[in-house]
Amino acid sequence: MNKDRYPCGTERPESKGSSKADVNDASKPAIDLKSLPSINPLQLSGNENVADLIDGVYAKSGFNARRLAEGAQLYARMIDSNATIGMTLAGAMTPIGMSGVIIDLMKAGFIDFIISTGANLYHDLHRAYDMPMVQGDFLADDNVLADERVARIYDVFIHDDDTLEGTDEVILEAVRDVNQDKPFSSAALHAHIGKHVNKSASHPERSLVGWAAKLDVPIYTSSPGDSSIGMNLVVPYLFDKPMNLNPILDVIETAAIVRDAEKNGVVEIGGGSPKNFYLQTQPTLNQILHDESKGGHDYFLQLTTDSPHWGGLSGATPSEARSWGKVKDAILNNVVVYSCASLTLPLIAQYVLIRCKPREQRRLFGRLDALVEELRASAASNPVLRKTYSDHFEFPSVKK
Repeated sequence: MNKDRYPCGTERPESKGSSKADVNDASKPAIDLKSLPSINPLQLSGNENVADLIDGVYAKSGFNARRLAEGAQLYARMIDSNATIGMTLAGAMTPIGMSGVIIDLMKAGFIDFIISTGANLYHDLHRAYDMPMVQGDFLADDNVLADERVARIYDVFIHDDDTLEGTDEVILEAVRDVNQDKPFSSAALHAHIGKHVNKSASHPERSLVGWAAKLDVPIYTSSPGDSSIGMNLVVPYLFDKPMNLNPILDVIETAAIVRDAEKNGVVEIGGGSPKNFYLQTQPTLNQILHDESKGGHDYFLQLTTDSPHWGGLSGATPSEARSWGKVKDAILNNVVVYSCASLTLPLIAQYVLIRCKPREQRRLFGRLDALVEELRASAASNPVLRKTYSDHFEFPSVKK
């Protein structure tokens, strides 16, 4: 642990406490409380912008208010350090309108690629085609809703006929002309759908899938079959036009993106499969491919309601991830904000949109082939990999 910084990486004020040699000296305090920031009654002028509220109030408080401030400041440091930034998206974020927040972050250059549940991408498409998704009531009678063919996501109502089946038709129309000459990743599939949205939707500007296609931001899904997008691909498969979708290419492409970056950071919205799919890029490199170029992600920010003591991946701490080689340090530059992302994501997004200058788009989607070839060439020349697997695979000769 770096004693000069708080766990999130924020610089600590200089302490005048005792050295290690003085720890057992009862006459000298181990920590000089007078050197630490005082917590005073919080002051509100009534006209703070969000960034000033976070720096001037939340950061000077405690508990998860302070964690939120540390998370916002960490995201700003990711951006200012020119890290390649991934966002993982779990939970029902697009049904409650978070597409717009994510679009603004992409347009500012603050998200370079996305790993999402398929459900978030499917529900993102409704608004682009003016298909209703409305505020409902979490106390509604679900028997009545089922009879009316209305699906409920907590307090969000979605009509089966007008919205869900209409979106199914959009997806099937979009994939009709997918190039099947060779296997493709989920990023290629989503880019193809995004281009279709931009051409055919009445309001393409409302879709994060559409904007990602326009900005060359790759979008992956860690479980392609686990959503209505995957469900719709059943139709061409049953009628002799199966999609040549290969999820292993997602593993390769995301690892290639991470390998290429000088620094890597992530904003994890919720947990679930997208969380691990991002984090596993580091073990893919160092454990499977014996690539020593990285050694863990540099920045980790998670907005979650999941706790670590259940043993699940969603609540697993970045400290635990360090033991797997997924993050660079068990403590430094890691923040977990325990609160609902419907509250914290807009606040943190607004903070960086105020505090940070927009960055040039990395347009990673257009570079994927080149990044994968660089990864392949490095793996082919890796002496450990060659020695371990030369009896199983044919490696190209290495030029001397």
